[in-house]
Amino acid sequence: MDQEQELDIEEKRRKERTQWVLNSPDPPGMFHELIGSAKHAFTPRIVKLSSSSRKQHRSTVVLSLLQGLFPILSWARSYNPSKFKDDLLAGLTLASLSIPQSIGYASLAKLDPQYGLYTSVVPPLIYALMGSSREIAIGPVAVVSLLLSAMLQKTQNPLTNPIAYTKLAFTVTFFAGTFQLAFGLFRLGFLVDFLSHAAIVGFMGGAAIVIGLQQLKGLLGISNFTTNTDVVSVLEAVFRALHHPWYPLNFVLGCSFLTFILIARFIGRRNRKLFWVPAIAPLVSVILSTLIVYLTKADKHGVKIVKHFKGGLNPSSADQLQLRSPQVGHAAKIGLICAIVALTEAIAVGRSFASIKGYHIDGNKEMVAMGFMNIAGSLTSCYVATGSFSRTAVNFSAGCQTPVSNVVMAITVLLSLELLTRLLYFTPIAILASIILSALPGLIDINEAYNIWKVDKLDFLACIGAFFGVLFASVEIGLLAAVTISFAKIILNSIRPGTEVLGRIPETDIFCDIKQYPMAITTPGILIIRVNSGLLCFANANFIRERIMEWVVEEDGDEGTARGKVHILVLDMSSVTNIDTTGILALEELQKKMVGREIQLAIANPRSLVIQKLKAAKFVDKVGKGWVFLTVSEAVDACFGSKMAI
Repeated sequence: MDQEQELDIEEKRRKERTQWVLNSPDPPGMFHELIGSAKHAFTPRIVKLSSSSRKQHRSTVVLSLLQGLFPILSWARSYNPSKFKDDLLAGLTLASLSIPQSIGYASLAKLDPQYGLYTSVVPPLIYALMGSSREIAIGPVAVVSLLLSAMLQKTQNPLTNPIAYTKLAFTVTFFAGTFQLAFGLFRLGFLVDFLSHAAIVGFMGGAAIVIGLQQLKGLLGISNFTTNTDVVSVLEAVFRALHHPWYPLNFVLGCSFLTFILIARFIGRRNRKLFWVPAIAPLVSVILSTLIVYLTKADKHGVKIVKHFKGGLNPSSADQLQLRSPQVGHAAKIGLICAIVALTEAIAVGRSFASIKGYHIDGNKEMVAMGFMNIAGSLTSCYVATGSFSRTAVNFSAGCQTPVSNVVMAITVLLSLELLTRLLYFTPIAILASIILSALPGLIDINEAYNIWKVDKLDFLACIGAFFGVLFASVEIGLLAAVTISFAKIILNSIRPGTEVLGRIPETDIFCDIKQYPMAITTPGILIIRVNSGLLCFANANFIRERIMEWVVEEDGDEGTARGKVHILVLDMSSVTNIDTTGILALEELQKKMVGREIQLAIANPRSLVIQKLKAAKFVDKVGKGWVFLTVSEAVDACFGSKMAI
């Protein structure tokens, strides 16, 4: 009698827990979700403050919002001379690398060299006010420069119409900043994730090879060169140019200083205390090579020099934006692509170094900062700027403490524009090519590509798709290939999700996949299947239904492999977070087939949104409210008490 009473009490408790599942609170509607998202996007701090103290003064709220928009207001209070000393050293070291690289990347973007230096002045100053990363170094980078030139040249030729090309570059920068700002304000950071890590590795590797081959123009002193970016066109242009007169002095000069830069980098890697050696090597190369050309008049003997160089402060370019041009749509498209690529690189770089220092950066705040700095840059003769991995590494190694190192760098570059423009006029193009070549090995990560291959073959497919797309087609095709393969992977996983037969782990109430855990014990007469999909929808519902039927037929003995007649089918819905009408229809068809086979269908651990939709569709009534359970363990225990489980 005592045992029967205990069973009755346990049955009552189980029914009570079933009611918990069936009577769970309704999830918020779509309208409330949209309102909540908007509040979180635009007034996250106001909501937090109002919930803690409704009487808090309005000025405190405004100050809190300003600190969120301008992080400098937070860390400036604790700034001291010791930190400034570290930032000053880091900024000067950073400038020594930034000046030659900025000139080189401007030439890669098919812009006059001063625009690279302009881009290293205004954007870093804006970022120092609004950015949350302490180490990231802002300025032009190789990949974005290549992307810009590759896409702009299809609309404007930088050789025949350089003014229109430059105006279009400023317009693209304006759109890039606008998109970045919108991503941050509306918390659309997930758009950056469309470029997966594997795709970025492949894209960077392919872009590095293309950039390196394009530097053969400057290294060999070639005048006429292709505007295409694929490796076949570049190599054809090189071999075609070699049949015409070329000047070996360019090659000798470029290779000599390239060797010098690589040796300096080797020294810096062997001894971390000498980090400043590889940092200043590019600037030393520019100064020495420019002096050599100036003193020997080597430009009269075939050595190609920069020539076009304007100094002074950043001139305004607000009147040069082509917002009413017929090409504005094309400029917006290029701006969107550049915005995503630039954000991906900057956030990846910023988070990498932030994790080393033990703090976190807010991706949405970074997007807002990047957006403001590129919009301001487009109005002050700058092109798309972002965080540079190589310069950030130098900034980190130099011991920077705050974004003030970016301010020091920007001021140093500005002084160079004022004082050194006459000297930089004679800078050999071969030196700029050698500086760009020296920075490329860091973009090719063979070890990471090998790790991707070992971990996930589909990810590796996206990696090599981006790599070969950039290498043999174009930068856009490479990006498109990577995104397409990544989406194909998502779709494939969505339309063909896994289903697992579960068994009880001995001496526990835990149910796991019997293939992963061979020691798991199956229960005679009860088939437990887990659906491994977050969404049971039109794309995968029929596949899941057919897969479940295959398990039922196999276990039920229609194909001669029976381990016992199936009386109860338990569906573990713990992984399913949402379901649509097609998914419900598939469950109804499954229920009918189970009735035809005299098998009872049971549902275990449905999520809130799922159970609400199943109740609204009257599916719970068809199954029976007594066959909805909180856990798989309770479903199995209840099945033992049923006459159907023999």
